Amino acid sequence: MKSFLTWTISLILVGLIIYFLFATVYTYSDGNRAGRLIKFSHKGYIFKTYEGELNLGGINTTSGGILINNMWQFSVEDKSVADSLSKLEGKDLTLHYKEKIRALPWRGDSKYIVDKITEIR
Repeated sequence: MKSFLTWTISLILVGLIIYFLFATVYTYSDGNRAGRLIKFSHKGYIFKTYEGELNLGGINTTSGGILINNMWQFSVEDKSVADSLSKLEGKDLTLHYKEKIRALPWRGDSKYIVDKITEIR
């Protein structure tokens, strides 16, 4: 019985470690998003992270012609990218991002991690 319990706990720990590594390292997708940088801040209680919002443009609904803003929230890990973004609020730009499996507290509130600014208009 003791051997079975040891093997079960070991398998659970190995599974958790593999899942944790998968969630932190693996990039599910990457690409670009273009829009106007509306908000960028440095926030958090324990882990201070850089968070931003990009307005991707409006969506016109078919019944009534109402324009709805499409906001995209993202996080930034690199301080040099964060410093650049803090100076670009209100500007149109294209950001390159990597989408992770999960948002982790020390990486940011979003699973979208911006790693570079590809174009400023």
